Amino acid sequence: MSLEVHEWPATAPSSPAAPVVAVHGITANGLSWGPVAERLAGRVTLLAPDLRGRAGSRAEPGPYGLGRHADDLIALLDERGVDRAVFAGHSMGAYVAAIAASRHPSRVTAVVMVDGGLAFPLPAGTDVDALLTTVLGPAIARLDATFATRDDYREFWRRHPAFGFPWTPALEAYLMHDLVGDGPYRSSCVAEAIRVDGADMFAGPEATSAFHRLRVPAVLLRADRGLLDQSPGAYTAGNTAGLPVPAVRVPGTNHYSILASDEGAAVVADHILRFADTS
Repeated sequence: MSLEVHEWPATAPSSPAAPVVAVHGITANGLSWGPVAERLAGRVTLLAPDLRGRAGSRAEPGPYGLGRHADDLIALLDERGVDRAVFAGHSMGAYVAAIAASRHPSRVTAVVMVDGGLAFPLPAGTDVDALLTTVLGPAIARLDATFATRDDYREFWRRHPAFGFPWTPALEAYLMHDLVGDGPYRSSCVAEAIRVDGADMFAGPEATSAFHRLRVPAVLLRADRGLLDQSPGAYTAGNTAGLPVPAVRVPGTNHYSILASDEGAAVVADHILRFADTS
């Protein structure tokens, strides 16, 4: 395995010995965790790989699937000589983190799930491919598009209904890391990886049950609004009531800004540090 791994090393003298492994969403890459890394400010090492089939790891072959990604993360710990780590995941990455923790509870000290990880039953006969297209909207539509210039790609995201928060250097680095080619440009995401992972996320038996099989401390951070900035978001006070894992609302955020905005990243970083300091 040779995943590309983005690392923000710990610099604080009293940093916890174990790092945090951060897992991105279905069409994202490891640099999506840049805003959170800035908020962590060197208080813990953050390792954020590009999952196979995306960005710097696009050449890593299949088979894909969330269980494969979870095993890749444990292999990353082995490569780094790390016994245990806090896992954090955004969107699909939260499902991957939950699977890793349920498969390998001795290697994962805690899980921070950011607007993902908790599945709801699908109606019988649901077309999962169509559901993926509907739910992800522009994010998945871009996979079939080409962009004449990098500015065209920036404009694509600036027009996205959920990207109304300030454009920062960290956000720029994340989005540009997705591009391949010399002009025209296109997304680095491998279509088969997205298709397989999406079907697994929505309907895979392990992915949809991992949340309820967690044996380590965990938290679900939920955004007010969804992937298209619609209200409510995927998780509400009603559908997260009575769970074995606490669900914490992050006010004023949508599915993207909970990770990418300064306000959202601050809350995510705070919860990561709480677990890291006790691990």
